[in-house]
Amino acid sequence: MKKTLLCLASAAALWGCSGSQQTSAPKGKVSIIPMPASISEKADSFLLDKQTVIVATNESDKKTAALFNAWLKELTGYELAIKDQGDKNAIVLHTGKDTTNAEGYTLNSDHNTVTINGNSNSGTFYGVQTLIQLLPVEKANAMYIPGVSITDAPRFAYRGLHLDVSRHFFSVEFVKKYIDLLAMHKMNTFHWHLTDDQGWRIEIKKYPRLQEISSKRKETMAGRYADNKYDGKPYGGYYTQEQVKEVVQYAADHFVTVIPEIEMPGHALAALAAFPNLGCTGGPYETGTHWGVYDDVYCAGNDSVFLFLQDVLDEVLPLFPSKYIHIGGDECPKVRWQKCPKCQARMKKEGLKDEHALQSYFVQRMEKYLNSKGRQIIGWDEILEGGLAPNATVMSWRGIEGGITAAQQKHDVIMTPGEFCYFDHYQSKSPNEPLAIGGFLPVNKVYSYEPVPTELNADQAKYIKGAQANLWSEYIGNNDYMEYMVYPRACALSEVLWSPKDKRNYDNFVERLKVHVKRLELKKVNYAKHVFEVKGAVTENGKGGVHVTLSSQLEGGKIFFTTDSTAPTPQSTPYTQPISITHAGTIRAQVFSDGKPFGNEFSQTFIFHKGMGKKITLAAAADKSHSPASNFAMVDGIEGLASYDDDGQWFGFKGINMEAVVELDSIQDIHGVGINTVNLKSDWIYPPKQVVFSVSDDGKTYKEVYKQTAFTQQGINKVRGKLQQVRGRFVKVQMQNFGKIPAGAEGAGNGAWLFADEFIID
Repeated sequence: MKKTLLCLASAAALWGCSGSQQTSAPKGKVSIIPMPASISEKADSFLLDKQTVIVATNESDKKTAALFNAWLKELTGYELAIKDQGDKNAIVLHTGKDTTNAEGYTLNSDHNTVTINGNSNSGTFYGVQTLIQLLPVEKANAMYIPGVSITDAPRFAYRGLHLDVSRHFFSVEFVKKYIDLLAMHKMNTFHWHLTDDQGWRIEIKKYPRLQEISSKRKETMAGRYADNKYDGKPYGGYYTQEQVKEVVQYAADHFVTVIPEIEMPGHALAALAAFPNLGCTGGPYETGTHWGVYDDVYCAGNDSVFLFLQDVLDEVLPLFPSKYIHIGGDECPKVRWQKCPKCQARMKKEGLKDEHALQSYFVQRMEKYLNSKGRQIIGWDEILEGGLAPNATVMSWRGIEGGITAAQQKHDVIMTPGEFCYFDHYQSKSPNEPLAIGGFLPVNKVYSYEPVPTELNADQAKYIKGAQANLWSEYIGNNDYMEYMVYPRACALSEVLWSPKDKRNYDNFVERLKVHVKRLELKKVNYAKHVFEVKGAVTENGKGGVHVTLSSQLEGGKIFFTTDSTAPTPQSTPYTQPISITHAGTIRAQVFSDGKPFGNEFSQTFIFHKGMGKKITLAAAADKSHSPASNFAMVDGIEGLASYDDDGQWFGFKGINMEAVVELDSIQDIHGVGINTVNLKSDWIYPPKQVVFSVSDDGKTYKEVYKQTAFTQQGINKVRGKLQQVRGRFVKVQMQNFGKIPAGAEGAGNGAWLFADEFIID
């Protein structure tokens, strides 16, 4: 009797008086990425426990139910029974045949049931992905799913992620995980870049030399490209056709289409190493060991090339049921074609005016073959050169211009501009970042991307089918680093591509991301933490000076900082208000969670001078491609770095002079003036012909105080002039642009770039 009462008491404590609420069970948050098109919350919620069943009546939905169970088991230790019927304490999956948007679904949860109605099997799948995100992230025996009503469908039909396995090879298991994560974020296309100069990664049974020779290289570049160093270690790998089938089936189970890329006519060196007769010179060739573009490409005048590629495609097509086959078409140098008798003969026979037209001939010939097999081609935007193949889809990567041109010609377009979609770029300016190819693409910039260019009218805009992020693996040699580069940037892109444009809000996205990264942790994803690490904003303080504002979006995080260049710890100064810059030095700051550092620290070195934070006027604005957020960057105490593209400090003037005036608080002694410029002619950046500093009391009449005409240092040149007995309130600097780049130099005939940063007044 006592034992029974004890059990009843325990049950009452657990369930409460009504018996309807298990207070110890965690409840999921409505924190979904990508944001659904329409969502409303309800007061009640659904209790999921061991007695809950999943109702699924077709084989596809049963597979989707099994994927849900795999996630649930990680949280609860058990799976739910999958049955053909049930109406209470059930998760009901139902698939209709609504073709208005096949990937759409509705999800309703209340006290009794969770019902997902998919417009198709893929719609049901995406509804289940949303359901997974309604589960709590804590492990428990039972859990509450919040009451919601969701109606959802994607904005764009094509939502893709790319993976280059040619520069570095990734295992089948990693590729499956890559696809799993892709699908988790409602993306539906996996672009598998399988062949390139540095490695051929797919088995072609008719040509075993591709496996024996083309899949291997004798060594790999080590460190930065400019270092020109190699590791001396043989490298290789390829996927058997059985492995490819396994990956494609896995993707299909996750409603992901796999598009293979077989590069042509360029990026072919690995294939030429095995079959030198396919090149213009006949070789010998070897699989590429350094990154970049090679001059040796397929010979467009050799019919054997087309027979070889047709044979390759005849083995590729049965493995990939996708509508599209990617044929590359990018970065194809024409130097071999220009000197090749076979290529020149082809041009004459076909009436082709130049080598660009020859490339168009090559692409169109391969397109006709693929069209005859019921497939269509995708190519990088270089396939526009010389005339676009009739049915081709263009991937616009060199900015948005190629996409605009293709859409105006009524061709389908996948947008993938490097500025927003190249995830091999750096995502933080911290010196602790692992080596990357260059550029700077943080999460907020990915999120800001709008795939439909404003230059297109409504009729043309319909040809923009979606967008894709690209992962080129030159510097990405292992699984952890690849995940670090993809997430959470892919989370941001998923919302760009799925959610309605007017629903997107970055601050709200970050709030949801705080929950979402815990799901990534459950999937053992080595995601980057930059969104939550401490950030610093350098601004005018309103009193003619400069201060630094620190912030972090890490929930519960605390910021500590130092001003003496030492590493911050929880014993350092806690951040409570903006930090004024009163002397030269380095501010370092770190956000801590539970006493442990989170993400990279913030570090900024300052010089100190009289002009810091003062009013500055530029006679002409910098070019928009090299222009900091405001003119304040010229007097913020931060000197631009040698990596001029990455730090947002340099002002670039193309073909024009630069003139700036700083107004001090009063007429006062001036002991020195200075400014930094760049000499990097290989990048079209030339030093000025001269730099002249002048001083004025009234801002009208100026007197020259220092002039310099020699700038011989490669890279950054620091112009410094010491002054004696000079007084003034207004200080002017004038930098004369070099002018046109001379013949024989890189960029000959173009206006030279003039770079300037940090106008110094001592």
